Amino acid sequence: MSDEKKELAKAYDPSAIEEKWAKHWVEERLFDVAAPAAGDPARAFTMLLPPPNVTGRLHMGHMLNQTEMDIMARWHRMSGERSLWVPGTDHAGIATQMMVEKQLATEGTTRQELGRDAFLERVWSWKKQYGGAITDQMRRLGASVDWSREYFTMDDDLSAAVIEAFVRLWEQGLIYRGAYIVNWDPVIQTAVSDLEVVHEERAGKLYHLRYPLADGSGSIVIATTRPETLLGDVAVAVNPTDERYLALQGKTLRLPLSGVNGGADREIPILADDWAQPEFGTGAVKVTPAHDPNDFAIGQRHNLPNLTILDKSAKVSLPGSPYDGLDRYAARERIVADLDALGLLVEVKDHAMSVGLSQRSGSVIEPRLSDQWFLKIQPLADKAIAAVKDGHIRFTPEMYEKTYFEWMGNIHDWCLSRQLWWGHRIPAWFCGSCSEITVARTAPTTCSKCGGTQLTQETDVLDTWFSSGLLPFTVFGWPGDGKATPDMAAFYPTDLLVTGFDILFFWVARMIMLGTHFMLDVPMPDGSPRTLAEAVPFKDVYIHALVRDADRQKMSKTKGNVIDPISIIERFGTDAVRFTLASMASPGTDIAFSEERTDGYRAFANKIWNSARFVFMNVDRAGEIGITVDLATLPAALKNVEGQPLETRWICSKLSGAAGAVEKALAEYRFDEAASAIYQFFWGDFCDWYLEIVKLRLDFSDTADKQATGAALTTLLAVFESALRLLSPFMPFLTEEIWHALYQGAAPAKSIALNRFPLASDAAADAESVSALERLQEVIVTVRGLRKEIGVPEKEATPVRIYGAATVVEMAAANSDVLAKMARVASVDIAREPLAGNGIRSTAAFDVQVVYDRVVDVVAERERLTKDLAKYEKGLQAAEKQLGNEAFIGRAPAHIVDGLKKQAAETRLLYDKTVAGLKELDALEG
Repeated sequence: MSDEKKELAKAYDPSAIEEKWAKHWVEERLFDVAAPAAGDPARAFTMLLPPPNVTGRLHMGHMLNQTEMDIMARWHRMSGERSLWVPGTDHAGIATQMMVEKQLATEGTTRQELGRDAFLERVWSWKKQYGGAITDQMRRLGASVDWSREYFTMDDDLSAAVIEAFVRLWEQGLIYRGAYIVNWDPVIQTAVSDLEVVHEERAGKLYHLRYPLADGSGSIVIATTRPETLLGDVAVAVNPTDERYLALQGKTLRLPLSGVNGGADREIPILADDWAQPEFGTGAVKVTPAHDPNDFAIGQRHNLPNLTILDKSAKVSLPGSPYDGLDRYAARERIVADLDALGLLVEVKDHAMSVGLSQRSGSVIEPRLSDQWFLKIQPLADKAIAAVKDGHIRFTPEMYEKTYFEWMGNIHDWCLSRQLWWGHRIPAWFCGSCSEITVARTAPTTCSKCGGTQLTQETDVLDTWFSSGLLPFTVFGWPGDGKATPDMAAFYPTDLLVTGFDILFFWVARMIMLGTHFMLDVPMPDGSPRTLAEAVPFKDVYIHALVRDADRQKMSKTKGNVIDPISIIERFGTDAVRFTLASMASPGTDIAFSEERTDGYRAFANKIWNSARFVFMNVDRAGEIGITVDLATLPAALKNVEGQPLETRWICSKLSGAAGAVEKALAEYRFDEAASAIYQFFWGDFCDWYLEIVKLRLDFSDTADKQATGAALTTLLAVFESALRLLSPFMPFLTEEIWHALYQGAAPAKSIALNRFPLASDAAADAESVSALERLQEVIVTVRGLRKEIGVPEKEATPVRIYGAATVVEMAAANSDVLAKMARVASVDIAREPLAGNGIRSTAAFDVQVVYDRVVDVVAERERLTKDLAKYEKGLQAAEKQLGNEAFIGRAPAHIVDGLKKQAAETRLLYDKTVAGLKELDALEG
């Protein structure tokens, strides 16, 4: 494709170019990166894509993340680095299993009926059919990743690495198995991590229940929010300093309802424990170790039994009990009613409480005692904390560093096991003879302790975040043979991770812990020990913003304000959406995505397209009179500007400044500042000013000075081509199409993305020319304003007089042709004395007068101004009525109120100006 001659269509149509180039980039494998040969000096820049779920579809958060990553990948690639962006997808254990189970439900069957092997075959089949949707969308959006390295976390090599990591951690004594309280999702019926629990404030109840003393001497009232767990109580705890209960400590209570099957009520002790808070409820709390993490800790301290009364689906499991089989909430109602009937329900109070919800299913989390596999965190956490504290990893924005330290300092052991079938099955086998656990890399045939052959593999799988936490080194061949693989040597540590705050602890912290733990054992390519700085998984972490709707509301399906990026790019084009996101991506500030703003950047893309057509049209016109431009001379044209017209020196200097600003902004992850610098240069400096001025130099008549025209055309092409490269990481499709059209089949590279990114030093910087042209722009803008103010017809040229500093007046006189072109100036008269009369405007550096005798139809003008005045009065009255309504101001969104205030202020200015105009008419008549 790059060798074909191209012409630009008359109208800019993103749909006509984007899919074509996206497909071309993939087919040509333009962004594939191999490990460098020995001695290759090219620096590597490496990023790992946060792997989206294999079940996923692109959302605006993905679009922002991938836009920022692609900008960085393209910028570093164009800067001469070996830029590698590694893509992949996560097997998403819970999400994928839920998808397939829902599909099975529509067929009237379950995974249990299928059996494990058949179910896993079904999941793999589902993955093959539907799992590539999100990566197909990435290809369509032109993400410059190395698709030859695309991974799936259940690939054979990555799965083997996961098993190796687990076994090593077990051998190091860092993985253990035990019965502990976990967050249990009763819908999916698996443990979930603390990070997968979303807390929501809800209105609840605090129940005060009376427990009789076993000796009949009285009772004690306890306070609980969960009376349904009463049957699992094994004690009541009071604070050892609570004077109300000092005499009761050590006595026993009869547990209400525990004898409902005809036996005696079970007796439980009253014990002293600091966990009981005198100020909460009655100061006495029931202790149910199998169903509450704090109660479990009390049970551990006092050697209490653990009674599990709820099954995996959060239903009461007490055969023979009237509550057996009841859902936890139905059991609550029955138990409370039965206590009330026995006179043991003292009172029920409203009580606000934080309820934990499963992020996966939305169900209320049930704390549950179960056997799980855990990873000891603290040895790993110490190194992970040091990696950030010692500056080996940097967070942007910096505020997330504090958040990271706070979380890492209070981290708990990691529950690794999940009660699922889809995922990496834990490599542990239980002996049926002696109950020994054997953890091995391959399936053992005999028990490591007794030699028995009755071995059963653990049915649980590993938490998805365990395998994804290993990715920064497993994708480069770890464990290999214990040495750094060529890919590890070239690409580890990675340079940058771009991700969202929501997985800072899910993934980012765990990658740091696992990376610094495992990679410290991998020597450097030269055999030297690896330092902590060389073991970290990445050097920079950029936490991107949250994309909200135009009213700054968080997007959600419930609110109906979710924006589908695919539908947006179909309307506005990928480049416009990318530029919108980049222009609003300020660190630490959420993005209020606006279609209006996107439409504005669609107009920006159209402006660039039309400027390209103007440039190419003039190249064609030049060719007709024998003027050609050697494209190989373009770089020199940006530097050799001495003696060239003012606008040439100015535009080259502005290009130098823009390139420097973009370079600095991207180095600091200020995508918004980089986009702004490009926008201001391309639209403002180049299109609005330079293209208009340079038309004066592009003379294709028979009497043309061909050398001067050729020089102007060469500069025009040089600046435009360099500006395209500057824009390329932000708008890759548009720039690719135009760049190939510019070179007409003779491009110096297969893609603009493989060409060199502009540097500030590429173009001559000339501060004096910038100052001079800025003064000229000020004169032009002032004259334009004056002409409009005094009513000079648009096409009529007028003389101007100028008085001021020598630098200004001399510049104006020397560029009278530019003034004529840009401000309809017939002639420039340099005044020696201060100006007097009408049509004058003063600035800090000069006074200028437009010489024009205005003929005013007083009657018609008065009629027009009077109508305008009535309209503005009506607008002001309406605004004052709304802004004076306190009820309206109190409930209206802030942006609506601000808009009304701004509109009222603008209307007031127009009103005052109209009043002044009427007074001027009075003076003319008087």
